[in-house]
Amino acid sequence: QVQLVESGGGLVQTGGSLRLSCAASGRAVSMSNLGWFRQTPGREHEFVAVITWAGGQPYYSDSVKGRFTIAKDNTGNTLYLQMNSLKPEDTALYLCAARTRDYDLLNPDGYEYWGQGTQVTVSS
Repeated sequence: QVQLVESGGGLVQTGGSLRLSCAASGRAVSMSNLGWFRQTPGREHEFVAVITWAGGQPYYSDSVKGRFTIAKDNTGNTLYLQMNSLKPEDTALYLCAARTRDYDLLNPDGYEYWGQGTQVTVSS
């Protein structure tokens, strides 16, 4: 089991920055790949970034590469998403998710655990 709680969302102007946090707990945290997805009304979860549990390898969607950075703290229990150069199209509900299997990490369907999300709104 893994429990995930996001924080750090808010309202920011175009070009601004935000840092999202995800507090992870539970027995399977240390062996889980942790990812960020985002969702807007009427659309499915969109992959943003993931960091692997083995080796801490990050992967990003093309839409955020070079602007967002995913990282974990030393304990592995807090996941971060540093978002820079924000654009109005980044506006969404951002969700933290955990997947214990090591393949298909970009597909939201395979993630077993999800947080409730934190809203990010970027004004133009």
